[in-house]
Amino acid sequence: MATDNTKNRNCLSIKNLDYKKDLNYSMELNRWLLKAIGIWPTTENASLFDILLARFLNLFHSSLIGFILISTILYILLDVKDIQAKLSKIGPVTFTTGNLIKYWLLILHGNEIKRCLNHIQVDWKDVKRQEDRQIMLESAQIGRRIVVISASFGLGALFLYRVVVPLNSPKLVSGNLTFRPLAYPVSKVIIDARQSPANELMLLIQCICGFITSAITAGSCSFVAICSLHACGQLKILMGWLNHLINGFPEENDSVDNRLSDIVKKHVRVLNFITYTEDSMNEISLVEILACTLNICMVGYYMIMGWNHVNAINLFAYVTLLTSFMFNIFIICYIGELLAEECKRMAESAYMINWYELKGKKALSLIIIISMSISSSRLTAGKFVELSLRSFGDVIKTSVGYLNMLRAVTS
Repeated sequence: MATDNTKNRNCLSIKNLDYKKDLNYSMELNRWLLKAIGIWPTTENASLFDILLARFLNLFHSSLIGFILISTILYILLDVKDIQAKLSKIGPVTFTTGNLIKYWLLILHGNEIKRCLNHIQVDWKDVKRQEDRQIMLESAQIGRRIVVISASFGLGALFLYRVVVPLNSPKLVSGNLTFRPLAYPVSKVIIDARQSPANELMLLIQCICGFITSAITAGSCSFVAICSLHACGQLKILMGWLNHLINGFPEENDSVDNRLSDIVKKHVRVLNFITYTEDSMNEISLVEILACTLNICMVGYYMIMGWNHVNAINLFAYVTLLTSFMFNIFIICYIGELLAEECKRMAESAYMINWYELKGKKALSLIIIISMSISSSRLTAGKFVELSLRSFGDVIKTSVGYLNMLRAVTS
């Protein structure tokens, strides 16, 4: 067994030969989501068909979401006069608007997303030690769990709100027409969705649109989580390198200067990656925070106002929606908090080693590492809201405040 471990370390000391398998493990689920909506970056050797397919998906998804959004807005403005009926559809409009903006931002930041993915690929390829690879695999495993939970909540809420609730609701009667209500009502200016087969066709279209919006939400949220967790894993690797700065690693004959040089280069690379992630996702995180604040407020309002006459299935659908919104915003804020804490731990690790055993002025190099770790930029939403657990609490308090104001105005 010891011989096998030694061979494994010797193999990884040159290059991670299984980096493609490891990279696929870390990005597989997120790639499925982003490919489904045409956001996953194409490689340099991608065929013309792959490029055209991605552009077609971008146009098709944008048009479909835009059609649903415009038809619902026209319904609110032209087809209903009652304020309660208008308010009952404000929530779906804000949710769809937020997802459409996030989708456009994902398309706009395609190059930045590709740069982050290339950075992760190189990190997997350049793993030198088995223990470093294990740290990265643990971070990847957490990222996969986040993707699964986020997608499950999103798709579950989609199925309940757009399929089960309309089918479970009693049919409406208008004149001589009997029809099922839609989650996103369509203005009669566009099409009379009360008649068959237009009613069934719109239900199908809204289900497809719901899958797209759920993939956008889960894909953007999980991409932030995967990149942040990858950065956390790289910082943990650096902490291990710092602990071996004085005496070095077993079976490796290198000097203190070489080890210190590797640490500084790795640290700069990690900080650059954090900057790449921030540049690609800060606007999307801002939209997510604003949209979730309004969505949590509106879903809470619907639950309170319909508490006496809503059935168990509809109530469960609202609870699932509320859980999905809160989970997504919590993950984004928690990951930002976790990354900031890992940066602080990096500074503490640099100070806690036996730096006084370094010869000459080599210990002064650790000052730069400490100061850069402390002052390194955190993940933000729109460059002015730090992603932290405090921000999550502010979102919940703001949503509750809007909810109370809405109840006071409409009651």
